[in-house]
Amino acid sequence: MNVKKTFKFRIYPNHEQTELINKTFGCSRFIYNYFVGKQKNKDAYWSIVNEMVQNGQLSQNNWKGEFFNKNQSIKAVRELKKNYSFLKEVDSMTLPSFVMLNMFFPKW
Repeated sequence: MNVKKTFKFRIYPNHEQTELINKTFGCSRFIYNYFVGKQKNKDAYWSIVNEMVQNGQLSQNNWKGEFFNKNQSIKAVRELKKNYSFLKEVDSMTLPSFVMLNMFFPKW
């Protein structure tokens, strides 16, 4: 018989650590929502073009939408840091990791 053990840990961060944790969550949420919004815009455009084909307004759907590209998205995070100064306050490795989360969700 296999016995599985679990351990529970509780942390008690001080005020500075709590601020950094909250900033990290907020910036990560901002990055995630930014890329989800970009993907939704691409998908909405594709849907509009596809509907125009069904209505006979266009002969065929020649629009080739780009798939989510990890490398371009990580470069886009660098550009976002230039435009939004609050993204510079958190750890540099957390933001690209949230870009990767967007890759695993299905298209809308």
